[in-house]
Formats: sequence, structure tokens, C-alpha cells
Amino acid sequence: MPKSFFIDTSKCTACRGCQLACKEWNALDANATKQVGTHQNPPDLNANNYKLVRFNEHVIDGKVRWFFFPDQCRHCLTPPCKIVADSIKEGAITQDEKTGAVLFTAETKGLTKDDFQSIRESCPYDIPRRNEATGLMAKCTMCFERITNGMLPACVKVCPTGTMNFGEREAMLELANKRLAEVKKTFPRASLANPDDVSVIFLLQDDPKYYHSSAVAEAPAPLDRKAFLAKLVGPFGRLARELS
Repeated sequence: MPKSFFIDTSKCTACRGCQLACKEWNALDANATKQVGTHQNPPDLNANNYKLVRFNEHVIDGKVRWFFFPDQCRHCLTPPCKIVADSIKEGAITQDEKTGAVLFTAETKGLTKDDFQSIRESCPYDIPRRNEATGLMAKCTMCFERITNGMLPACVKVCPTGTMNFGEREAMLELANKRLAEVKKTFPRASLANPDDVSVIFLLQDDPKYYHSSAVAEAPAPLDRKAFLAKLVGPFGRLARELS
């Protein structure tokens, strides 16, 4: 049965334990960073940070509020990145049938920068990154080697507040909806972020825009024929444009 995360941001204190555990478990290299006026560090996801706790400060009704968002790949149930990658190089991105994990493989090394950009632009959450030194694409793996051996993802294992949860999808959806009902009593605008489409379900206390520009996926605008053909990639796309 597919697995899912439930990330309850109402419980997040931005300790960044999940971020560090992810980096340590995956043996990711350090990044050269600097203070840019926020506790968020590094400034964005990159090939050496699969998970990033985003910090956003807003003044709402005259009061300063912090919004913490442990950003990572959503492991979409129908991943757009895989659909695009399959049209370029089949096998570059796979999806494990048992767990639902969406995985970037060693085959991504053969993709060009333009190929990578097409894949990145297909992701409504702006997740894919590329290691310029190796040419490999990188993101959260759902700790695939851990979960297939009966262990929790590293980020879930270290979370001290109950923000990070992981298990069978039905159980996580049940927990998410139960928790949402509780949070709504204090925060009426609370919501779950795209729960029907992803394996990483976020509970947000307020308007998603306060958390991150890609916290939720917006419905795509309809495309006319010309715009649709312009978005196609691979040999089929080139042929379609030539014949149009």
C-alpha cells in the first residue's frame, strides 16, 4: 500500500532537526552559505539539501506571525516530472509501485540542462534540483532504503514535536483530517495542501501564500494549441511543432 507523510506545520518550531537528519542520512556535502537576514539557511533547496525549513514572517492584524514550512518533494501520486522525463529519457525518473516513492535515477546524468529545465518547470512545487558537478538530479527520496527495511524516514525519526508523521496513506489521511478539524477551531482558514494529489500532505494554519509561493499547486491555466505544442518536449514534441 502506498505510503504518505503528514506534516503538521501547526506543531513545527523550526528546530530544523528534520533538515539536518536528511542531510546527514544522505551524506550530502556542506554548502557555503551566509546570513541573508533570516534564520532560513541555505536560502533555497539545492542538490545538497533535499529538505529545507522555510521561514516567513508576516504582520497580520497588527501582530507579527512566523510561518514554518519543512519543504520537500511531495512524491505526487501522478508525478508530472516523471511524465515529462519519460518523453525525454525513459527510466530517468521512476515511481515505486509499492511505496509511491518518486525517484531520480542515475539515468538523469545523461540529461541536458534544457532537459532538466523542462522537468523542473513541470513540477508545481519547484522541487527538482541538479548537481552541476555530477550532472545528476536530486531531491527527497522518501528515505527509500529506510522505509523498505521497516524504518521511518530520517526526518520523521528525529522530529521532537509530532510535526513529521509517516505511514500507510489511509492512516495518514485519517490523521490529517482529524488534526485539521482540531486546528480549525482556532485557525478557521486552516487547510490541507493538495491531499488528493500528493504523498506529502501539509496542514497549513493559514493562507498558503504566507508559507511559500509553491506551498500548494495551483490549477494550470487552459492552453491553446500553440501554447500546448510549445510545452511539448522530446522527439514527439518537435515533430508536432513542425507539422503544426
